[in-house]
Amino acid sequence: MNSTRRILITGATGGVGATLVEGLQDEYEIIQHGRTARTPEQEKVLRKADLTEYDSILPLMDGVDTVVHLAGAASPESEWDSVLSANIIGLRNVLEAAREAGVRRFVYASSNHAMGMYDRHEQWPVYPHQIPSGDSLYGVSKIFGEALGRYYHEQYGIDFIALRIGWMSGDPLEADAELLHAMWLSKGDTVRVVRAAIEAEVTFGLYYAISDNPNRRWDLTNTMLELGYRPQDAWTDEPGATEHVVEGGEDVPDTWPEGS
Repeated sequence: MNSTRRILITGATGGVGATLVEGLQDEYEIIQHGRTARTPEQEKVLRKADLTEYDSILPLMDGVDTVVHLAGAASPESEWDSVLSANIIGLRNVLEAAREAGVRRFVYASSNHAMGMYDRHEQWPVYPHQIPSGDSLYGVSKIFGEALGRYYHEQYGIDFIALRIGWMSGDPLEADAELLHAMWLSKGDTVRVVRAAIEAEVTFGLYYAISDNPNRRWDLTNTMLELGYRPQDAWTDEPGATEHVVEGGEDVPDTWPEGS
């Protein structure tokens, strides 16, 4: 690995962002972007920029090799105005600033919700090459992001790696839903899969990012073969975890993804 690479993490004040800062800071020069610092230490280094204002984003890209783009509306229950400004306009601005600054690679935090209707209708297994099927406006915005990234890759040559992140939590047992257990992504595996996305030789792709859960139904084959990702955690390894095996998977509420 090249430890001198400068990595911009947008949304570094969120749960995934904080996990990546902690897990990658010894390997890369990390530039942290966000709104509200989580700690006094982060406040000293945090770069604040409104992603809907292009001119405020461009300075963040100085010397950056890779953007890890996490910022945006993060809930499947997000309403249109927040999705439009943060996940569509904001993403376009960050991608365009990266292109203008000559950034080599863009790692995009997509979501399982880009394919969430397959989950609602229990149409498993789900593969990365299937037609996207968003389960919410949030999911649709992630589909847009993947499509925009493909355009920037093919039109301008920027590397674009989209990670369809499952459910990242420090404790998978804090939720009862079997579907969330199945798509759990541990903090350790979060760092592993993003590190792999930064370092892989492949220049474009859509990849699921979940842990090694025995009940998962989202294909990790290309994530493992093309990115070299090796998940090391499973929700069933947690103390007190007990898997109740249901052939075909447990029923999913018709209201999915509400409450997820």
